[in-house]
Amino acid sequence: MNELPANAPTPPPAADSAAPKGGRPSGRTPRGKRKLKILALFDAVAPTTMDQDLGPELQTSDWKTEAHVLGALRELGHTVEYLAIFDDLNLLQQKLETFTPDIIFNLADQFRNNRAFDQGIAAYLELHGLPFTGCGSTGLTLCKHKAISKKILGYHRIRVPDFTVITRGKRCARPARLKFPLLVKPLKEEASYGIAQASFVANDEQLRERVQFIHNSFDCDVIAEEYIAGRELYVSLLGNHRLEVFPVRELVFQAVPDEPKIATYRAKWDEEYRRKWGLQNQFAEDLEAGLARAITQTSRRIYHLLTIDGYARLDLRVTPQHEIYFIEANPNPILAADEDFAQSAQRAGLSYPQLIERIIRTGLKTVRE
Repeated sequence: MNELPANAPTPPPAADSAAPKGGRPSGRTPRGKRKLKILALFDAVAPTTMDQDLGPELQTSDWKTEAHVLGALRELGHTVEYLAIFDDLNLLQQKLETFTPDIIFNLADQFRNNRAFDQGIAAYLELHGLPFTGCGSTGLTLCKHKAISKKILGYHRIRVPDFTVITRGKRCARPARLKFPLLVKPLKEEASYGIAQASFVANDEQLRERVQFIHNSFDCDVIAEEYIAGRELYVSLLGNHRLEVFPVRELVFQAVPDEPKIATYRAKWDEEYRRKWGLQNQFAEDLEAGLARAITQTSRRIYHLLTIDGYARLDLRVTPQHEIYFIEANPNPILAADEDFAQSAQRAGLSYPQLIERIIRTGLKTVRE
């Protein structure tokens, strides 16, 4: 899941980013690791052909992640080809008849412009016994459905906001136990799509209005959940059974004086809006040792309970009382060199090409069941 909706504004590179460069391979694959044949699999917003040249697209901000990954793969010395799919998986089968990869680097997170189908692509790869990077179909399915993931984690005594689901065509009825203020979100969307300041509701009238708006505008079900005041933390993890937890990132609301402080769509992708309100993604500061350990332990549990493999970024809220709340999980998060996941890996000592190599080797070792 690259998370970024099509045509969303892309943040400029961070000052400490190390964006990869394409060109002549440098042979930087770790010693003792053989070079691989890799097929990079992308999604497209319109029908494609098997040998379509994506050169022009890869120069645009919308294809930043794909360009960065391809550059790193070539720098590592691997043999790389790519394929973009829109609505025809037969293209993949045809490609595999002429190019037999050791692994597929899976960056396809939608099908027919529908992000609900990303798990279907992973399932297709699993059914055909094709090794691939990132999360499998089960983890993608559980993480996509915000209510199911919260039910699983709540059962295992991980704090989650109280919530209710309002399906399309159903009357908006708030359970008496569910207290205001609430956040109203699309049930299965990503990247804060459908989240705005109006998503923060303080009474039943506002709740009904926002639910109706999402039902009508996005044609999807709604989750209304308790608003958790506190720090917005992003925890990146890599691995399958043995996990590496990278340094924690935080969305800081420097010029937002009062609640709500929420990661709306504009807060993530609109640079002018971010500058106006002093919104910055940075490394979390002043985390007490005990709290930092608890965040790491909780994140590991969440990762395993939601059957995530490969890599993921978890969105958490931490209250002033140091209570850790799960908000959502993002398997296959954006891999661009200047985004949170790669920045966290870099702080942990992994250059961008090294991170991409680790993701590949993790994918090769993943057992798909």
